[in-house]
Amino acid sequence: MEYTWASIVAVVAVVAVELLWLKTGLFGKVTFWISYAVILFFQVLVDGWLTKLSAPIVTYNPDKFSGIRVPFDIPVEDYLFGFALIVLTMLLWERAGRRPPGADEHRERHPGPGAGAGTTRTGTGRTRPR
Repeated sequence: MEYTWASIVAVVAVVAVELLWLKTGLFGKVTFWISYAVILFFQVLVDGWLTKLSAPIVTYNPDKFSGIRVPFDIPVEDYLFGFALIVLTMLLWERAGRRPPGADEHRERHPGPGAGAGTTRTGTGRTRPR
């Protein structure tokens, strides 16, 4: 049951990281759930092939997991660990993509090297000589 408890702790930890620290709002987005459904579909295909009881590539110590296997002989713990791994990655990606308030304004006032010296940004996305 060690694998079972570890997978439960992983899911709870990732959900807690989102709700208590990152607060990206990812769980409330339809695009997240659609993306996760696509990932889950491919997880079932690959994990089912790896863990099928008729010719397993990956085997599990029966004393270390619950023994519950749903479709294609996939241990339920694999879904939990998969959720934790994928969701944590998506949460960190979402968080990394956010900019602090005013970051875009600062970039326009203080363009970095190679930002088009001698030009000024206009509201249309085009540049014009100074």
